[in-house]
Amino acid sequence: MPKMSTRRKLAIASWSAPQEGNIYGKLQLDAEEVVRFLEHVRSSTGERVTITHFVGRVVGEALAAAPGLNGHLFLGSFYPNPSVDIAYLVALGDGEDLAKVKMCGIDRMSILDIARELRARAEKLRGGRDPEFEKSKGPLRLLPTWLIRPMVAFTGWLTSSLGVAMPAFGLEAFPFGSAVVTSVGMLGVDEGYVPPTPWARVPLWVAVGAIRDLPAVVDGAVVPRKQVVITATLDHRFLDGAQASKLAKVLRARFADPWPLLGEVAPHGAEGASAPSATPPPVSASASA
Repeated sequence: MPKMSTRRKLAIASWSAPQEGNIYGKLQLDAEEVVRFLEHVRSSTGERVTITHFVGRVVGEALAAAPGLNGHLFLGSFYPNPSVDIAYLVALGDGEDLAKVKMCGIDRMSILDIARELRARAEKLRGGRDPEFEKSKGPLRLLPTWLIRPMVAFTGWLTSSLGVAMPAFGLEAFPFGSAVVTSVGMLGVDEGYVPPTPWARVPLWVAVGAIRDLPAVVDGAVVPRKQVVITATLDHRFLDGAQASKLAKVLRARFADPWPLLGEVAPHGAEGASAPSATPPPVSASASA
C-alpha cells in the first residue's frame, strides 16, 4: 500500500470524485458605455435600472442566439423551451433567505419593464405578500434536512424536467427558466461563480460583479475605465464551444453598444465611444430590441 500524508488521506475521505460536467467562464468587460446608458435611463424615467437588469436582458438575447442552452433535459434527451425565461435571485431580510423572480420572454422585454417588474415582485416577496413563495416555504420549515434532500430532488424533477406545476406547494412549471442571474457586486464582490443548485436543473448561472475603475489600454495609452466581471457556470451537457462563443459575442456587443435596447440606433458614430456625439434617444417603456 502506498504511503500517504494525513492531509491526503483526509482529503480523499472528505470528498468523492466530481460528477458534474460544469464549465466556468469569465468575461471582463468595459462598462463605460453601459454606465452612461443606465444613467440616461434613470434620469429620463426615474426608474432605478441597474447593471443586473441590463445583464439579465442581454443574457436573454444571448439565449435566443444560442438555443441549445434554452431548453431542458428529460430522460436523457434535450427539449427546447417555447420562450426565453430567466430567473433573478432576490435576497430577503438580511440575506437569511433567498427567492427568485422568473421573467418570461425576457428577450422581448424592454430593460425598463424588467426593472419595474422585478422591483414590484421583489417588494411583494420581501413583504411576505407572495402567496406562491409562502406556500413553498411551508414544508421546508417543518421537515428535517435529511427529508428535504429527496423531496426537493423529486419536486425539481417534476417541475424542471417534466414541466409539472404544483400550485398547492407554490411551484410553477420550469420555475427557473433556462438561466439564473444574480449580483455579487451589490455585496461589494468583484467576481464570483454561482454553484449550480441540482434540483433547479438550470444550464446557465450568471453572476454580475461590482463595477470598478481599473486601468485599461485605449489607443495605446493606459487610462482608467469602468469595468465589470461577468462569470458563468454552464452545464456541459447543453453547451459546447461554439455556443459559448455566441454567448460571449452577444455580451461583448451589447456592452460596446447598449443603445439599441431603447429601440434606437446608437447616438454616437464609433462603437464603444467614451462620450456621445449626439443627445441620447428618449426612453420608451414599450421599447425592445
